[in-house]
Amino acid sequence: MAANLDIRLKWVILVAFMGWILYLIGPALTPFVVAGLFAYLFNPLVEKLAKYGVGRAFGVSIVFLILTLVLVGIVLVLIPFMNGQVRNFIEQLPKWTTWAHEVAKPWVEQLFSIKLEAFDSEGVVAVLRDHWKEAGGFATTVLTKVSKSGFAIVAWLLNLVIIPVAAFYLLRDWNVVVERVHALVPRSIEPVVTRLTRESDETLGGFLRGQLSVMIILGTFYGIGLWAVGISVGPLIGMIAGLISFVPYLGAIVGVGIGVVAVLVEHPDSLHLFLVLGVFVVGQLLEGYVLVPQLVGDKIGLHPVAVMFAILAGGQLFGFVGVLLALPVAAVVMVLLRYAYERYTQSEMYQEAQLESAIVVAGEDATPAGGDDVVIVAAPENKPGAADAS
Repeated sequence: MAANLDIRLKWVILVAFMGWILYLIGPALTPFVVAGLFAYLFNPLVEKLAKYGVGRAFGVSIVFLILTLVLVGIVLVLIPFMNGQVRNFIEQLPKWTTWAHEVAKPWVEQLFSIKLEAFDSEGVVAVLRDHWKEAGGFATTVLTKVSKSGFAIVAWLLNLVIIPVAAFYLLRDWNVVVERVHALVPRSIEPVVTRLTRESDETLGGFLRGQLSVMIILGTFYGIGLWAVGISVGPLIGMIAGLISFVPYLGAIVGVGIGVVAVLVEHPDSLHLFLVLGVFVVGQLLEGYVLVPQLVGDKIGLHPVAVMFAILAGGQLFGFVGVLLALPVAAVVMVLLRYAYERYTQSEMYQEAQLESAIVVAGEDATPAGGDDVVIVAAPENKPGAADAS
């Protein structure tokens, strides 16, 4: 007993020490965390290529080539397009604020019998316009902030180099890394660790790949649908709704809110309002009955409030790395909690003590009609020779 406590104490000290070290070097781990997530997400694709006889190094090269082409397409096409969408939104802001003052504000005051104080909407619009013109777009804003410090430029460029290089080598040697980590696991707990790792991989991998696919598909569907019904900033609204759709219903709620305001400003008629609502209704049906069951399923098992808490807690504790790892860590924690619950329900703390066998002697009805107490006698013991005596 004392030896077991000594071993557990050593493990607690070791885990606490490793956690402290990781906390200290957290900022330096960011590119390697991103590279590790990249390798983890795309390892199944490399494995599929390997089944068709493609060497692992060549398969990784193919994956990187495809992703490079996708990234170039995003930079050359998507970013300028979204830049135009943001500029269009800022140009429409005066119409939005006018609608808020002349339509929404009186309606809310009349409905709830309250008095809303006015805010300087024109000043907000002017600030946004000035900053947008000064920045020249999102990319310029990022470059401006980075260029304020020579060290920041070096760190930024270094991360750009480290992430793809580290991802390439991690993806190429993924199986070797997994085998070496597995070899370090103590043999006494190896079966349990292997089981929990396998369950965590199924939960985490399915959730990350599936949820990413759902976000992209929903964002594209909302954007195209809103644009098709006449909302000029529809793609921007769709992108926002898609990006935050990892929290169930939040993407649809935010998208409907912004979309309704946009349609009331641009096309104040019932037809366009119902068309916008129809886009989000169809999107929710598509998400609930097709995308999530097929691509995600019940992979993580977290309540929406728990998802939001995990993201906020991760960001508060570890910054950007914490936000990046919040849901993956939550998925693994759910696997561990399910295992802990299973062990608890099988333990002596949960199970009732075994009662002695008893026979109810009261005929067929456990409660006599006369209301007499039930007579309970102890079960006879199986004594030697009892069968012969009968």
